[in-house]
Amino acid sequence: MNNCTSIDQTYPQGKKTYIVNGKKQDGWFPIDYTMSSLQSVILTQAIWSRPDKFDFAYLPILPVTNLTSLVKPSSLWLNIEHDIFYRQHGLNMTKYILSISKNAAVKYISSPELGFLRSILGRVNRKTKLVFRFPDAASSDPSSNQTYGSLLSNLTFIKTVASGIIVPKEYIWPVAPNNNYIQPSKSIVGDAHNAGLEIYASDFANDRIIPYNYSYDPVEEYLHFVGNGNFSVDGVLTEHPVTAAMAIGCFTNLNVSSKTDHGNPLIISHNGASGDYPDCTDLAYQKAVDDGADVIDCTIQMTSDGVPICMSSINLFDTTNVQRTIFSSRASIIREIQTTPGIFTFNLTWAEISNSDLKPKISSPESLFYLVRNPLYQNAGKFFRLSDFLAFAKDKDLSGIMIIIENAAFMAESLGFDVVQSVANALSDAGYNNQTTEGKDVMIQSKDSAVLVKLKQQETKYKLVYTLPPKIGDASASSLVDVKKFADAVVVQRVSIFPTSQGFIMRETNLMKDLRSAGLAIYAQVFRNEFVSPPWDFFSDVTVEINTYVQSVKIDGFITDFPKTVKRYKMNSCMGLGDNMPQYMLPVEIAGLAQLLNGSTVQPPALSPMPVLSSSNVTEPPLPAAVPKNASGGGSGSGGTPAPGVPPSAAHPASATTRTGILLMVTVICASLHV
Repeated sequence: MNNCTSIDQTYPQGKKTYIVNGKKQDGWFPIDYTMSSLQSVILTQAIWSRPDKFDFAYLPILPVTNLTSLVKPSSLWLNIEHDIFYRQHGLNMTKYILSISKNAAVKYISSPELGFLRSILGRVNRKTKLVFRFPDAASSDPSSNQTYGSLLSNLTFIKTVASGIIVPKEYIWPVAPNNNYIQPSKSIVGDAHNAGLEIYASDFANDRIIPYNYSYDPVEEYLHFVGNGNFSVDGVLTEHPVTAAMAIGCFTNLNVSSKTDHGNPLIISHNGASGDYPDCTDLAYQKAVDDGADVIDCTIQMTSDGVPICMSSINLFDTTNVQRTIFSSRASIIREIQTTPGIFTFNLTWAEISNSDLKPKISSPESLFYLVRNPLYQNAGKFFRLSDFLAFAKDKDLSGIMIIIENAAFMAESLGFDVVQSVANALSDAGYNNQTTEGKDVMIQSKDSAVLVKLKQQETKYKLVYTLPPKIGDASASSLVDVKKFADAVVVQRVSIFPTSQGFIMRETNLMKDLRSAGLAIYAQVFRNEFVSPPWDFFSDVTVEINTYVQSVKIDGFITDFPKTVKRYKMNSCMGLGDNMPQYMLPVEIAGLAQLLNGSTVQPPALSPMPVLSSSNVTEPPLPAAVPKNASGGGSGSGGTPAPGVPPSAAHPASATTRTGILLMVTVICASLHV
């Protein structure tokens, strides 16, 4: 009981050793306690990656009889473990279960012991199904002394005792232990059905590392078991019922190859399908298109020879293996960009960036939690120039493209690059001359209002999108008037809509209402599938999060690393059911989990008021004129000499000796860490 209760604190001297199924085990065992003595023991989370706040909410252990009176379930599934162990200590599980089944609607009884199932066969309600549970194939059933692997090969024998079987999900879709990718499915589902048995898959949970094939999307995993064209299990055992219910009730039998209309909410890629392939590569963009993105995006960076390229970060440390290449000595500190060393896109020519030695690097924004993305393709793909991106998008089934402009003032003043004009020229050269070209909206996004003001003054016909500062909770009327002068839409951070404290949503801000009053389209970012990304309120499932944003705040667009997940949501068969929407598809109650902790000593700290967007946040001086620099390419960037494409004024003002020392340290440290 120490795995999931506070019993070690309540009864610190209660630890004992017993033989269970032939093996010695240490711990706290229920046979040593009465129900009365367990009233002071509380339930705790058995998985430490989950929030511990409810461990201190003093949730008691419930007898089955209390459960039926409190929850009033339509039916029960009772799982009986260790019948032989209990019999050895004078407890008769058969009599107990028979007494329970007389007063409760017990629909399923399962056990990993055939002997127990035989003991109740024919003695329970004829509508009650007996289910044999298969644990690890190498272990043995203590009631028959046969390995579960051997029993699995004799399903016709199992049928004489049970009407169904439970197997771990890996029995159906094996997972390679060395790389966490699924292998071809086994025949067990068909074998069980041929033997007349129902089959249930177990061990589903949203907040565990599922195989990389599923792109961290638990709905995708369920559909491999219940929406598979070759087979379907008869049920799943899960720790997150809402996700399983959604998958089975609303997402099975979807024709994922068809395109829905391009209406709201828009699906906007974030560096392409960066959840599956390295940012802004041909593979990421093609995956985004294949997965149903409405809009694909290109964040503009500049090379030292003035070529605009698509790259999620100006620092090549973030997006490539540059530290392991011949360009590793070009590290420098550009204080206008960051205070730590980097090798920047403007340190290299386009020819050097497209060099075969320089590989893309997949982003893993949740790597702090040891969640990495698609390792087999971590360095796959090739980068695009803006011209390549525009040519790629032109004949694709998209409703638009999004061009994102960053660091425009720095580029103009320090490097002599007019990024705004470079983008305008590339769009014109590619034939994107209007707001809508060949059925595609052309959107230009920036967090710098000066960029959008300049485009507005040039009377460009593109749709202009303003990225709001992070963690803004409200917007003043004057700021909205200012934004509306140069923008048609805004991008907001998720936390600006639903601010969180220790992972719990605390409230909904007024920001959406403010922006709607100004007639602005609203796109929220960044939606990610990894279970640590959504707040706890969404049960570690981004589909639950997406559903709430659609139904509660009616968001106009999702900016996402995983377009396929949002696409699937838009196609679910429960959309548009109105009052007939099933309970599991209703949006979550905002701040509902935090309210459950009211009065608790571990309630999340209250949030201070979030900043209000003001005119001073929005108004910026005009972009400086771009004066071409005589930047040389191909230098080393060491010994106090700025890296290629960096004027002396932009480099860190260190002495030659100090600067050389810094660069040598950076190179040696990076090499030793293999980053």
